[in-house]
Amino acid sequence: MPDDNSQNLISGGHLVAKALKAEGVEVIYTLCGGHIIDIYDGCVDEGIEVVDVRHEQVAAHAADGYARITGKPGCAVVTAGPGTTDAVTGVANAFRAESPMLLIGGQGAHTQHKMGSLQDLPHVDMMTPITKFAATVPDTARAADMVSMAFRECYHGAPGPSFLEIPRDVLDAKVPVDKARVPAAGQYRASTRSAGDPEAVEKLADLLVHAEKPAILLGSQVWTTRGTASAVDLVRTLNIPAYMNGAGRGTLPPGDPHHFQLSRRYAFSNADVIVIVGTPFDFRMGYGKRLSPDATVVQIDLDYRTVGKNRDIDLGIVGDPGLVLKSVAEAASGRLNGGASKRKEWLDELRAAEQSAIEKRLPSLKSDASPIHPYRLVSEINDFLTEDSVYIGDGGDIVTFSGQVVQPKSPGHWMDPGPLGTLGVGIPFVLAAKKARPDKEVVALFGDGAFSLTGWDFETLVRYDLPFVGIVGNNSSMNQIRYGQAAKYGLERERVGNTLGDVHYDKFAQMLGGYGEEVRDPADIGPALRRARESGKPSLINVWVDPDAYAPGTMNQTMYK
Repeated sequence: MPDDNSQNLISGGHLVAKALKAEGVEVIYTLCGGHIIDIYDGCVDEGIEVVDVRHEQVAAHAADGYARITGKPGCAVVTAGPGTTDAVTGVANAFRAESPMLLIGGQGAHTQHKMGSLQDLPHVDMMTPITKFAATVPDTARAADMVSMAFRECYHGAPGPSFLEIPRDVLDAKVPVDKARVPAAGQYRASTRSAGDPEAVEKLADLLVHAEKPAILLGSQVWTTRGTASAVDLVRTLNIPAYMNGAGRGTLPPGDPHHFQLSRRYAFSNADVIVIVGTPFDFRMGYGKRLSPDATVVQIDLDYRTVGKNRDIDLGIVGDPGLVLKSVAEAASGRLNGGASKRKEWLDELRAAEQSAIEKRLPSLKSDASPIHPYRLVSEINDFLTEDSVYIGDGGDIVTFSGQVVQPKSPGHWMDPGPLGTLGVGIPFVLAAKKARPDKEVVALFGDGAFSLTGWDFETLVRYDLPFVGIVGNNSSMNQIRYGQAAKYGLERERVGNTLGDVHYDKFAQMLGGYGEEVRDPADIGPALRRARESGKPSLINVWVDPDAYAPGTMNQTMYK
């Protein structure tokens, strides 16, 4: 094709690709459509890989996953109408999970506005409530400028997704290069890293120095801001027990004397100072009601709107969690008065509560029963993980089990949907993680219901030769909902709308060119996982688990009370 740049002309799609390149985007996730193909053409010229999937929800989830793994914004490109509506769930999940990504959607030509063009829908109106920025690109010369604007808005406060729709005639048209603004890499986004109010930092340092029973929760923003080292330094310097949730899991390795997992409720009921980092007081926190009313509560968050929401606090600090924690540790280091060493009794108390919880479920963790107890399955998975294993959880009840047992060995090695609780993120997250970090082993646990939602893109993993170890905890049910129905309406109505067929997902994997194996005996779980690893293929180990075993987290959900 002729080189339009030699004639000083450039198309909208090529301007979009140049803006993506300037942002550091290495790959776009997409499902093709006639509205968007000029972006593909531009990506080829800019050296951006185009990864095509089978469903737009997968493309959006993969862009979200890419952002989580790399720390750089992800990008998905979908066609207009149903292409964009299919991606809504992925964008909404990124919105609740505070994940920076850009969705680009096609649109009919401006010249056909309101005429009923193919796949015409009010995309911007639909996307506005679930994004940090949503707009139409009005003119070809503005294409790169608005892509950069959308990325900038992804980082306003806590990160999140943006959306752009680009009408087909805007995307395909060509304009003189000197008429188009193409922002230079690194020159259109300011640093958003704030170390917080110095007075508040000093106050928190003083609180922690003098606390007798402090506790800290390290949430997803610790990983989002790559503040792991600062968090670790703080808890070790001040001798503070740490709990982790979301992407914050793995901040401290298993076995670290400050790593706690199963005694959180006990700690939050008995601590005198509680620091909540990068986690809102949402349903996961009982809207703040699970914290002792007598404790001094401190909240650190990127987003001012989150601080003090749903629960009064004693101190709120808005800023980059990594920088805030570093500043607090520095402020406290010069006045450690021996209080940190006196906390051994408090840590021993929590360790005893931790051990009691482990011993309570030890029979289930080691159970030889068949069907297999879910605790035995997730225990085997935990033992299987290495320092380099990225763990992905996609499901309801089975992933609730895993949250109590599976411990990632390193920071950034845990991925789950986040607070939207979206099923179907597993395969897209595998795609993103393995594509971005081919050196890492990826291990994914699916509920059979969750896998069904996006499982056909297992073929995409085969096509791109992206091996991973996948496990389906198969009870032929949407068991988290089944428990609730039985609890509310009785056993005679527990099977309404929640029962699935007995699907052999191992054969599904084999059919698509991957590795598959069935497990019914708990003694066979470990060997099967190792064979999947050694196969060098995308894999599914279909493990038949006990349908009548429910996770404590499922049974304690307030909606079923």
